[in-house]
Amino acid sequence: MARMRHTGFMVEKGSTFSEREFYLSEFRGRTLGIALAESPSSSFEALGAVIDELAKNGTRCVIVSPIREILDAAASTVIAPGEEKDWVGRLWRDLRGGMSVGLWLPETPGSDGKVETFAVRCVAIVSRLRLAKLVWIDGRGSLTDAEGQRISLLDHADLSGSGETSRAMVLESPADRELVGEIRDLLERGIASVNICSLAGLADELFTYAGSGTLLTRNRYLEVRELGVDDFDAATDLIARGVDEGYLAPRSEAEVERALGNAFGVFVEGRFLAGIGGLMDYSADGVAEIVSLYTVTRFVGEGVGGHLVGYAVERARAAGYARIFACTTSPRVESFFVRQGFALVDAESIPDGKWVDYPPDRRERVRCLARAVE
Repeated sequence: MARMRHTGFMVEKGSTFSEREFYLSEFRGRTLGIALAESPSSSFEALGAVIDELAKNGTRCVIVSPIREILDAAASTVIAPGEEKDWVGRLWRDLRGGMSVGLWLPETPGSDGKVETFAVRCVAIVSRLRLAKLVWIDGRGSLTDAEGQRISLLDHADLSGSGETSRAMVLESPADRELVGEIRDLLERGIASVNICSLAGLADELFTYAGSGTLLTRNRYLEVRELGVDDFDAATDLIARGVDEGYLAPRSEAEVERALGNAFGVFVEGRFLAGIGGLMDYSADGVAEIVSLYTVTRFVGEGVGGHLVGYAVERARAAGYARIFACTTSPRVESFFVRQGFALVDAESIPDGKWVDYPPDRRERVRCLARAVE
């Protein structure tokens, strides 16, 4: 049986796919903002490398900071909005020429004599430009909960405290709460998403599924739907990850193709694939199987797995199946299915077709779970 090898993703005769290219394609032709409120402890090399890669990708960058040294090192040109009346037009011209422009926002007294913080000025600037995304560079690297664990995803409902289980309430640090308040203003002014990360983690935050910091979005937009052909590359990469991590059984190229033809996914903001699953039918036995269920690391805890199972059950019900089952060798996955209403069953109750060409060593360890569809 042909085995999948995960290096980005590769099947024996397939084409390569990398999550980096997936995200670069999302950023192509857009303008991203990067804000640095203070001089980072690490060198500017990580920032320069990301900006250069984005420029080659056709992505423009606006770097915003109160520290001129940072901007001189990272940007092609530097503009001081407080000193130039028509700075927006010049920004557009300079971005076309150099792909990266620095905006210098030193803290200066306003007309009332009060000094506006960099965060307040940055919010006003980014909102004025209506940038596609803002990345806030912060030495802490991410927001954390009361136990010190990274919070990977928050949406506006979480930030405003209006969600059913608002996670903004777990922010213990006054500095975190203050930063969240500024970001909430950005989301309310129309910016779709803001990332908080360290300078060293910038590339991972922008170009990988797992990320390194915290993603904050105006709307979560968890949508479950069947995969289209343009989603197959990303989905295949996730299947390979699941195999590498031991959660999914190895599959031949033909088996992967069959799974993709019956696959569905959870998408965040309508674009980012957060998890996948498939429903394979055993019509002669009147049952269906959930296969290739895998959730992106960043979105574990967001209910993505439950959305996938719920969608699979509805599809099985619509197709007239009385029972749905799943097989796994992972205790963690087994516990997940139990929480979704599944119960352990004997392997003999699973259709014989399931075990054709099934790896013998995995067969000895596999656990089968099932639930009624009605």
